[in-house]
Amino acid sequence: MVTSHDVARLAGVSQPTVSRALRDSGKVSEETKRRVRQAAKALGYVPSETGRALSSGRTRRIGLLLTDLENQFYPHVIAPMHHELEAYGYQLVLQTETTDTATVAERLISNGLDGVLLATTTVDSVVPVRLRDRGVPFVYFNRTADAMEADSATVDPVPGLSEVAREIAALGHRRVGAIFGPRNTSTALQRETALRDALDEQGLAIGSAATHRGPFDFDTGYEGAQRLLGRDPRPTVIVCGNDVVALGALNAAKDLGVAVPDDVSMVGFDDLPAAAWPLVRLTTVAFDLDAMARKAANLLVRRVEAEEPQPYEHAVFGTHLVRRGTLAAAG
Repeated sequence: MVTSHDVARLAGVSQPTVSRALRDSGKVSEETKRRVRQAAKALGYVPSETGRALSSGRTRRIGLLLTDLENQFYPHVIAPMHHELEAYGYQLVLQTETTDTATVAERLISNGLDGVLLATTTVDSVVPVRLRDRGVPFVYFNRTADAMEADSATVDPVPGLSEVAREIAALGHRRVGAIFGPRNTSTALQRETALRDALDEQGLAIGSAATHRGPFDFDTGYEGAQRLLGRDPRPTVIVCGNDVVALGALNAAKDLGVAVPDDVSMVGFDDLPAAAWPLVRLTTVAFDLDAMARKAANLLVRRVEAEEPQPYEHAVFGTHLVRRGTLAAAG
């Protein structure tokens, strides 16, 4: 069997250099990497993942924890995270649970992961605390928890929702409804605060009777729109916590015979691919989801491979309004 020592002899380098070169380490020159790769290809050498783990103390496996399994937002982040991690020689391992508890943390730790991307964290989650206590690096993606600071890749909803508020006011809307996400998520809290503040600047407000809350899913949007559109007077525009909620709201309006945007306007958040479909044409708040997913993976690799303590990095991605067909002048 061809070994890394054989590759080292052919390339004229040490065996540790072979390992670092094949991991694309920044400590190895590009010329040396080229020689090592050529030697490995010539000999038909395939690195052993088990050997790598034993020699480095790492499994080169990164977990992505998802507990909000019904949220159609998260499937869109798996591919960019996978590609970014693959470029550094890591494997993405999906970890799915229906709850966010200390038991989940222990399961993550027992799986021998080098680090964890926390994508569905609640503000009161104990998982970050358990991971930090056990020395497992982690990065917040999209949502954060109050109990523990860590590297994060998140969205700033203020610019996009400020545009929404200005557009709503300019189009003559005075009765504004909203379908928000759950109070125990940082994304729902931030988006609600940003929207209310932006509307207040335009002399508008959302009354308690014109508000609905629930998980970031289709059913929340459907049930919320049914309730809000059944009011008299009903809102002339409904701002939704995310695009999945907005899709539920659009379907409820269809079932009720309420025309969008002639009778009621709808606005989402996230700009998922479905928002641009000709059958949907959802006006929504957008940000670079692909870049944010890659950044979270990059931050975690940096944290895993850091030889000395480093300050936390908080990557915040801006937002902007994407105008399509579901927002029009008040009727």
